Amino acid sequence: MRHMIKGFIMALVVALSACSTTPPAPKLNPEQQRLLLKNQSLKKPLLIPVAHVERRQLKDTWGAARSSGRRHEGIDIMAAKGTKVFSATDGIIADLKDNRLGGKVIWIMGPQNSWHYYAHLDGHKRGLSVGQWVNQGDLIGYVGHTGNAQASAPHLHYGIYLQGKGRGAVNPYPYLR
Repeated sequence: MRHMIKGFIMALVVALSACSTTPPAPKLNPEQQRLLLKNQSLKKPLLIPVAHVERRQLKDTWGAARSSGRRHEGIDIMAAKGTKVFSATDGIIADLKDNRLGGKVIWIMGPQNSWHYYAHLDGHKRGLSVGQWVNQGDLIGYVGHTGNAQASAPHLHYGIYLQGKGRGAVNPYPYLR
């Protein structure tokens, strides 16, 4: 009798847990992903993209003078080399090519057709690929000091562009605070 009751309870637990699980979300094709992002709002505050950094630690470095008469189009978030970098938004990995200024970089197309630029990385997360969907908070890389930051302390350069990849830079500081 005891074994029958135990078996009944076990079957009941399994049946109830099966009823309460959420079915997996349907897979979206690339066009559906872009449409979803276009209609998703770019909500403030965004997730701080560097592990163990708190909002009060952020410094607004937007517009600071740079070499060749340039102005800083982002915020530098200081952290130890190898610190985890997370996606500040949902989005699609758009580019992983290194460049002269940013070194190892990641471009993510995010909500409302915003573009998010992560630069001076020590490396990308293994297996990251162009076209891949990432959720806000997903690991994408590691803090470094590549590109024109080789002589400076490790940090993440984070930029937001609202008029396309590399166009229409806006100060990310208010989005992170």
